[in-house]
Amino acid sequence: MTTVTLNLPEPILQRANKAAAVLHRSLEEVLAATLASALPDVEDVPDDMQAELLQMTWLDDRELLNIAHGQMPDHEQTQLATLGKRMDRLTDQERQALQALRESYGRITLRKARAYALLSLRSGKELLQ
Repeated sequence: MTTVTLNLPEPILQRANKAAAVLHRSLEEVLAATLASALPDVEDVPDDMQAELLQMTWLDDRELLNIAHGQMPDHEQTQLATLGKRMDRLTDQERQALQALRESYGRITLRKARAYALLSLRSGKELLQ
């Protein structure tokens, strides 16, 4: 473990102390858990998405809600479903299209998951029940 000295605004320190008291945890545990939640492990995320997911920490709630509610365009969803049903009879071009659609879907899902995690952390409530 490494020791770090932080200068925190008084309102943030008060919130952290209150959380520690309510949770019967040390202030250090609360701050470490909060940092771990705010700074996700992105080792298994595609390289070109790592910075984007980390930068989402600084988006406001409205921007995060827009991401959380985002969806793949309808025509792409339809194409993904259609190609997925015909997997054993796809041309090489269709296989490439299916792979690209799956990657797009995965990226959207990663963004949505990160947005919901941040919104939940900020509100202190579970957003998906």
